[in-house]
Amino acid sequence: MSTSVAPAGTRWRMSPNLELNQRVAERRAAGEHIIHLGFGESRLPVFGPLADRLRAGTDRNAYGPVQGDPGARAAAAGYFTRRRLPTEPAQIVLAPGSKPLLMALNLVLPGDVLLPRPAWNTYAPQAALAGKRALSVPIPEACGGVPDPAALRAALTTARRDGADPRTLVLTLPDNPTGTLAGPELIREICAIAEEENLTLVSDEIYRDVLHDPATPFLSPAEVAPDRTVVTSGLSKSLALGGWRVGVARFPGTARGDALRDGVLSVASEVWSTLAGPMQNVAAYAFAEPPELRAHLDRSARLHGAVARAVHRIFTAAGARCRPPTGAFYVYPDFAPRRAEFAALGATGSAALRDLLLDRAGLAVLAGHLLGDDPGALRFKVATSMLYGDTTEQQWQALAADDPLTVPHVAAALADIETGLAAVTAG
Repeated sequence: MSTSVAPAGTRWRMSPNLELNQRVAERRAAGEHIIHLGFGESRLPVFGPLADRLRAGTDRNAYGPVQGDPGARAAAAGYFTRRRLPTEPAQIVLAPGSKPLLMALNLVLPGDVLLPRPAWNTYAPQAALAGKRALSVPIPEACGGVPDPAALRAALTTARRDGADPRTLVLTLPDNPTGTLAGPELIREICAIAEEENLTLVSDEIYRDVLHDPATPFLSPAEVAPDRTVVTSGLSKSLALGGWRVGVARFPGTARGDALRDGVLSVASEVWSTLAGPMQNVAAYAFAEPPELRAHLDRSARLHGAVARAVHRIFTAAGARCRPPTGAFYVYPDFAPRRAEFAALGATGSAALRDLLLDRAGLAVLAGHLLGDDPGALRFKVATSMLYGDTTEQQWQALAADDPLTVPHVAAALADIETGLAAVTAG
């Protein structure tokens, strides 16, 4: 277990994935050919009916309810109900992205925060901003997004002995950064520990609709431990609306859930006021999931899965260990089997390996230590969704293809990854 808490006077840095995105843009502007694999954006075009709803809402220029428009909240309640989570509109809070909702939960929930290791790079800084310790627990061999149960029990004992107060556990289903999904039995085991240890669960399910195979079993902690689980989600990943900023939280339908919701609304009222009116239109349509939207989501998930699996094959063929991706659009290679070769090139940890891949192979990846991982490990996150094309036309072409891997610009990008990896150790 590792702990992190920002001391007074800490100088905050830009989020590392946003910083990397800026760095890649600068190097490309200077004429370098960079394959960008380090930014978790669903690089797809806007689905037409979503743009129609946005345009239809442009006259909604007045402040709306802090909790969200009643119609949009009703649509979100239906979204969760269709996923075996019976929900009333009163349990829903809408916000400009799921990030502010997660931050508000940090400000409202008591105690310190437990995270899987590795984890999305925003969780720990948000905990620190709220004055909490971020306590990271290793993930199991099978998947990411959840801590190993035995390691979780040990971490709780150690943390309390050392004076920490772990009260909240964050889970990511499916996972960013590993692109995997914890199975139902593992979720039940984690929920049993949460019940025994009186932990609040925050289940980040923003990638739920980016399962590569719709038949993959998905069990939300809110199904197992409904009284202690808050679910967060949004439209940034499944519908590629990161720049529109539409997030949602589902609170337990209990007195404690009401208190948590009211606390988050108090923060919201002082920080973001309300989800923008035009986005309320978008949310009402998207969470209602009409058939044409479902078909678009299915095509998107198929594309995400095909490209993620191809990238997984490339990295494993290059000698990395890597969990097979099943959701989201990430893989998380580990080059431990080639440690001696990389050490000879000066790469003895994730930061140096990241720099080596960028400078010698033209591959931009997010180093594992920025995700809470061991700095000495040779692990990093690869965002496969950046390979669908740089133009709307290219992205639609990838989305419409029966076999996305045969689309010329996708095939060329995959070939560049293979060539780049080969160049790292050549000569």
